[in-house]
Amino acid sequence: MTHRLDLKIRLFRDDDIAFGPGKADLVEAIDRTGSISAAARELGMSYRRAWLLVDVMNRCFREPLVAKAAGGAAGGGAVVTDTGRQVLTLYRTMQARADDAVRAESGRLAAMLSRQ
Repeated sequence: MTHRLDLKIRLFRDDDIAFGPGKADLVEAIDRTGSISAAARELGMSYRRAWLLVDVMNRCFREPLVAKAAGGAAGGGAVVTDTGRQVLTLYRTMQARADDAVRAESGRLAAMLSRQ
């Protein structure tokens, strides 16, 4: 018998999801690729969807999490700001601590699942 607990932490500002698991993955992908479009491709989402998620994050926080990179011969791109890195680190830390906090209880709960 296998079980899985899917614990997702989402930070809201009013009705907007300011940050959550999908946005964390997007920020990491932007940091890796230096581009919103490349990050979107990597995550299997449209550029428009990725851009809208970045826009919501940037509006929800006091400082932007993702900024436009300078253009030049190689073109523009995107860069994760220091604030973006701090938010990502805090979020990943919270997620890991939450996972650790419920691990034992989830095992006891899973033991009560039907074996069918």
